[in-house]
Amino acid sequence: MKNNISPTNKERVMREDDFIVSKTDAKGRLTYCNRIFIEFSGYTEQYLLGQQHNIVRHPSMPRSVFNLLWQTIKSGDEFFGYVKNMAKDGSYYWVIANVTPSYSAGSAEIQGFFSVRRKPDPAKLKIIESIYQDMLAAEQSAGTRDAIAAGTKVLTDIIKPTGKDYREFILSL
Repeated sequence: MKNNISPTNKERVMREDDFIVSKTDAKGRLTYCNRIFIEFSGYTEQYLLGQQHNIVRHPSMPRSVFNLLWQTIKSGDEFFGYVKNMAKDGSYYWVIANVTPSYSAGSAEIQGFFSVRRKPDPAKLKIIESIYQDMLAAEQSAGTRDAIAAGTKVLTDIIKPTGKDYREFILSL
């Protein structure tokens, strides 16, 4: 349970023209969230600002996906990935996320991150859900200390035969 919220089986589906937009500081604390983010999260803007972005993280998301996300964006690259989020009422919603680092004018230092999420294609989501279930099972079997490595291995074993890197794999689905 996150923030004393129990996940439910109630799914909220984004509309075709919805874009969830947020900005964070370099430590992942929300500095901006648009009205669609507020709507789907179920929190107020006042509550969200200053909170860690992972306030909407669903417990069935593999930790290794977020590890990959952070490695990617902290290195200055953009991340594309499917994410299952959890709203304040315990419902969930899937997104395809693009997260990019933000820089202040004239600086090479990352000042924060900018993320745009949209409705994922349901057919692609079925593929991702299966992969994430396998990754999560590997993480849970490995235990806390080795969870990220175990989940990452599952993902690597799926992607490697395609000859693509993670980004190419996600974008090719």
